[in-house]
Amino acid sequence: MLPKPRADLVPNTAAYENEPLVKATGFREYDARWLFGSEINLLGVQALGLGLGTYIQELGQSKIVVGHDFRGYSLSIKQALTLGLLAAGCEVRDIGLALSPTAYFAQFDLDIPCVAMVTASHNENGWTGVKMGAQKPLTFGPDEMGRLKEIVLSGAFVEREGGKLIRVEGEAERYIADVSRRANITRPLKVIAACGNGTAGAFAVEGLRRMGVSDVIGMDTELDYTFPKYNPNPEDAVMLHAMADAVRAQGADLAFGFDGDGDRCGVVDDEGEEIFADKIGLMLARDLAPLHPGATFVVDVKSTGLYAADPVLAAYGCKVVYWKTGHSHMKRKSAELGALAGFEKSGHFFLNGELGYGYDCGLTAAAAILAMLDRNPGKKLSDLRKALPTAYTSLTMSPHCGDEVKYGVVAEVVKEYQDLFAAGGSILGRKITEVITVNGVRVHLEDGSWVLVRASSNKPEIVVVVESTRSDADMRALFRDEVKPRLGDRVGKYNQEI
Repeated sequence: MLPKPRADLVPNTAAYENEPLVKATGFREYDARWLFGSEINLLGVQALGLGLGTYIQELGQSKIVVGHDFRGYSLSIKQALTLGLLAAGCEVRDIGLALSPTAYFAQFDLDIPCVAMVTASHNENGWTGVKMGAQKPLTFGPDEMGRLKEIVLSGAFVEREGGKLIRVEGEAERYIADVSRRANITRPLKVIAACGNGTAGAFAVEGLRRMGVSDVIGMDTELDYTFPKYNPNPEDAVMLHAMADAVRAQGADLAFGFDGDGDRCGVVDDEGEEIFADKIGLMLARDLAPLHPGATFVVDVKSTGLYAADPVLAAYGCKVVYWKTGHSHMKRKSAELGALAGFEKSGHFFLNGELGYGYDCGLTAAAAILAMLDRNPGKKLSDLRKALPTAYTSLTMSPHCGDEVKYGVVAEVVKEYQDLFAAGGSILGRKITEVITVNGVRVHLEDGSWVLVRASSNKPEIVVVVESTRSDADMRALFRDEVKPRLGDRVGKYNQEI
């Protein structure tokens, strides 16, 4: 039996090699992420696996799919996790190197209820983590993560006989075949697939070619876990700018950017304009509305306010629901409401019915966007973008704030805005009309502009997004003159300015 994990072990000591290290803050709202070495060691990962196995046995399950992304240590992390799962009596189906959506697909393909995907997604090199679920296509939310944390940190493990490891061959091929059937492109297109040297480099180009794209140009598709050019994060300015430069240089029709584990998709159009996923989602919703009148769409609180008053969606009786940011929250809400699709500004798309299985998959999102273009012959992606009303939305800004204090900081800001709203207050001369607190605080102004402050669910950061209906300069002023002074010295250095 593994001993109860500790949070105070020092690397390169005898205790570090003989006892599990697990820092409590690694248990996030809907997945688990640690700095490997200083916050979790291999024995700690084994304890996590034993705890996860104990928990899914509590839920009446014992079979689980496991996969790993391409980082120098992910295979060893997966092997340690597997040892723990086996000790808990689980039947482990190992699909090998995978994207997160490959692991989610394997749940359907193999009819396995549970999943544990070893990945730190787009986090910088040095991070590791696990995305977990026990009910396809859903992944763990706060309740499940809370119970897992309790089992692991208290050492309340239950070991069982009967653990079994089965290596599954060909899952990557079956995933690509499945995702590529969701689009059959008949118009000639030149498409750039930007992968940031992440795991998507092993999947994206082939997937797009099988969708019928006549010219696919791979960009940074070589697997390199040091991420030598930029972090594979399609919400990050560096990756988006690189995609835009490539579109202009190649004369491409669009570029797709995939994050480190392939569950997110970023888009740059034929004019080199970076289109955030929430606005791509609105374009998709407009295109799908005539085909699915009365459909429900779920969007996260970081998303543009244009959904609320969109005339096309209103004309077809479609409903839009704003919900909590985070792939687990969005998947769950989309499934609960029977939504046709969910869109998250960070690049997660949740497509249901004929469009997908409901989990987030960058290639499935790409298929939906390509199919939209195919249904609009003669129109470029920039034409569809220009058909949207104008809104000036910031990048997602993420000043550092410790995991131990970030929720307290956000709670203070929430109260300040609630008090300001109750007093009939205003921001930069505009009256506050609504304060939404489903996930941090989203403050709506009388002209349709808004600001958002929330705690990051997977990193020691505060998340800030602002949108103006007036101008790019006004959007920058909302951040510079309103949100940034309000946060003040309660947070650290901003990762980027606007």
